[in-house]
Amino acid sequence: MVKVPGPFKTPPSLSLDSVTPADVPERPLAAPRTAGASKRSAVPAFEVMQITDEVAKRRAAGHDVVSLCAGEPSARPAPGTLQPAGYTGPLGTIPLREAIATHYLEWYGVSVDPATVAVTTGSSGAFQLVFLTAFDPGDKVALVSPGYPAYRNILTALGIEVIEIPTGPETRYQPTPELLEAAVSEHGQLAGLIVASPANPTGTMLGREELTALSDWCNKHGVRLISDEIYHGITFPEPGAPDPRGVSAIELSRESIVISSFSKYWGMTGWRLGWAILPKELVAPFESLASNFALSPPAPAQELAMRAFTPETYAERDAVVETFARARTLILDAAQDLNWGTSAPSDGAFYYYSELGPQLERFGDSSTYARALLEQADVAVVPGSDFDPVAGHRAVRLSYAAGEAAVTEALERIIAFQKA
Repeated sequence: MVKVPGPFKTPPSLSLDSVTPADVPERPLAAPRTAGASKRSAVPAFEVMQITDEVAKRRAAGHDVVSLCAGEPSARPAPGTLQPAGYTGPLGTIPLREAIATHYLEWYGVSVDPATVAVTTGSSGAFQLVFLTAFDPGDKVALVSPGYPAYRNILTALGIEVIEIPTGPETRYQPTPELLEAAVSEHGQLAGLIVASPANPTGTMLGREELTALSDWCNKHGVRLISDEIYHGITFPEPGAPDPRGVSAIELSRESIVISSFSKYWGMTGWRLGWAILPKELVAPFESLASNFALSPPAPAQELAMRAFTPETYAERDAVVETFARARTLILDAAQDLNWGTSAPSDGAFYYYSELGPQLERFGDSSTYARALLEQADVAVVPGSDFDPVAGHRAVRLSYAAGEAAVTEALERIIAFQKA
């Protein structure tokens, strides 16, 4: 039998017996807030998702649209039979956290404490919680452009100052210690740096030497390195190349934060499941935030994800990556016929990012080009302005995650559209 304590007594310091209404000072009523959204919500929408919605509308209207828009593998795992599930711990189930740690040992040869693994509601959930855990409003965090727009927009919504570092072919669209030194000289001390390898939208990668240089620079200057590794495993190395799946920042420094996801290599986009590997001192505050923001990651997705780390699943997903490689080759081989401008080396992920070159003379900017291409040829691509607010109006991103057949059809339509 459970005893209920009571009766509860008001502590003397909180006693209300001696307080009369006259003793309570009057407070003026706060002016009602005018209708409207908060200032922190004033960030651009993610244009990729808007275009995805437009594609769905056109298909519903009977259009045969070929979408090279979203970074979403067309080959997805079968869900199997899921059991009823309730909440898990805020950082995910212990078996899944242990499986992720084992994955790092097998892929990278690095031992990870499962207690430092936090399963999240997609990598997007990981970014939100990591930024809240690692940074305060007013901190300065550097990232490169072109780059994934959600970094910039989430940071901005949280009151964190974004320091954008323009990049180009000379650094393979990646940051360098020299660029970081210049950013500090211009903007002051940095609190963080976000890198992505393979990167979205460019597909470029940081080799071990380059990532080591960035990691060392961050450790020397007290800058938190956050490494987005959600495209690891989707790479196209030459035979015998070192680190064929990518280099993880956790191999180089335990002060780094690694973020990854089941969405890309494993094709589980709609299941909304990702993870972060954290320095030990950040685990407890991260867990406190996670328990309030999401309570727990999706339990059915965690159940399915336990099958991600079997030899059979690795073999199945590597076969899917081979289809990405063939689709990539189709685009690279068609580059001359596309007659665009400078393109980024597509080392990994499933993106081709290129300036439009001569097409700009006809269409003016990439948004106009993409709109005309969708309306006249039923092909969806993404304007570069989503990824680079300064020079993105000159470029577009193609996703070849849709596979060889979709890429073949899209390329034929694009070339015909440009000749019309």
